[in-house]
Amino acid sequence: LSEYATRAGFHVSRKMAARGLFSSVRFMSRTAAAPSLLKKRLQELIPIRQAEVKEFRAKHDDYTVGSYTLSQVYGGMRGIKGLVCETSVLDSEEGIRYRGYTLPDVQKLLPKAPGGEEPLPEATFWLLLTGEIPTAEQAASVSKEWASRASIPKHVVDLIAAFPETVHPMSQFTSALCALQSESKFAKQYAAGMNKNLYWDYTFEDSMDLLAKLPTIAALIYRNTFKDGVVAAIDPSKDWSSNFANMLGFTDPMFTELMRLYLTIHADHEGGNVSAHTVHLVGSALADPYLSFAAGMCGLAGPLHGLANQEVLLWLTNLRAKVGDNITEEQLKDYIWQTLKGGQVVPGYGHAVLRKTDPRYVCQREFALKHLPNDPMFQLVSKLYHVVPPVLLAHGKAKNPWPNVDAHSGTLLQYYGLKEASYYTVLFGVSRAIGVLASLTWDRVFGLPLERPKSMSTSGLKAYIEQDIAFKANPSTNKPPVNEE
Repeated sequence: LSEYATRAGFHVSRKMAARGLFSSVRFMSRTAAAPSLLKKRLQELIPIRQAEVKEFRAKHDDYTVGSYTLSQVYGGMRGIKGLVCETSVLDSEEGIRYRGYTLPDVQKLLPKAPGGEEPLPEATFWLLLTGEIPTAEQAASVSKEWASRASIPKHVVDLIAAFPETVHPMSQFTSALCALQSESKFAKQYAAGMNKNLYWDYTFEDSMDLLAKLPTIAALIYRNTFKDGVVAAIDPSKDWSSNFANMLGFTDPMFTELMRLYLTIHADHEGGNVSAHTVHLVGSALADPYLSFAAGMCGLAGPLHGLANQEVLLWLTNLRAKVGDNITEEQLKDYIWQTLKGGQVVPGYGHAVLRKTDPRYVCQREFALKHLPNDPMFQLVSKLYHVVPPVLLAHGKAKNPWPNVDAHSGTLLQYYGLKEASYYTVLFGVSRAIGVLASLTWDRVFGLPLERPKSMSTSGLKAYIEQDIAFKANPSTNKPPVNEE
């Protein structure tokens, strides 16, 4: 019964299996019979973009793009221009642009669900992959195709069901992704012998399959870890976010709208952040999209990256427990200073690149002002928005004292009933797949090589700089520095 149920699209949860019950997720065929609207458009764009990049590189391959300092070498390579990312660009003052469009542009221009106000993540994927604003019909075609590819193999279901509830949701998520790699079309074709010109094709197919399956995997983890294990069936007439919200167990239309917004604004943040760079790096070794994305999610699980949204909510919860809801600005300042003097950071504030309030924070703030203006947690977040930056500036160590995306997301999720903070990074991961898999597809289109930057030791850097100083002081008697490492 279990084997048949899984093959037919039924998912056996740990809790439900113990009671001899099963939760159903409707089975769909895994691949479309003919190229989809999205793939057809991509096939039209690829030769144009390949020719553009080929001509550009032929003229300027020897051009010096920039220089960097010792501080950047020791400082996480921040500001070093060393990657190509077509899907989005992050400006320190303006924030993220998806293919040239700001987030307000994206909210305004991308297709919405019937009766909805927030953009569809499927439309975001179309935009990031093609550079074009899709029509409602094109966005709907992606929704239907993802629904058709959403079935999960039995061994992945069994793996998730076997995890004890003490395993962190992100650990479950990355493990399930690695197990799902058995479905990789890219890996199978590569093992059989594949022409390099087809790398992008099977990367795209894997990406579409993976994006289709992620909500079901994420919902299984949530329902098994925190609820009764029942996962609702996929409805092919609904959009990606609507099915995801329903599988999680949330039927409030406003939670679905929040999911559409959340999954759109977390989708991409150019190529240098930990998760995006990791997917690119691992993918450059020709690892398939499943393994590349799983590696990126291990990076997202770090507290300086995606886990920060969990850290923010825990910090806010502790703040409310100690001070209460009727907190004054002076009490807030005292608490923030205690945090800083204790050698801790104020989570949700500051960013490695941004030097202004994160536009993703602003999108969420505007959603809250419209739908939950009187929520106590939102009011606390609003007070912090005015109090934290001056304190951080006075502290003198923050280059950017302004709130980032993590400062707000947990508040919205809590309001609509998703209170399990340890799960929030999984939601982030489902969203981030949209951007990094679109980018990985273009890595394959352009045939980007194995990434292998040069590293140096401290002694090597010292010798190099000493030689350079001596050469510049007296070039007639000293040789230019040579990196012997």
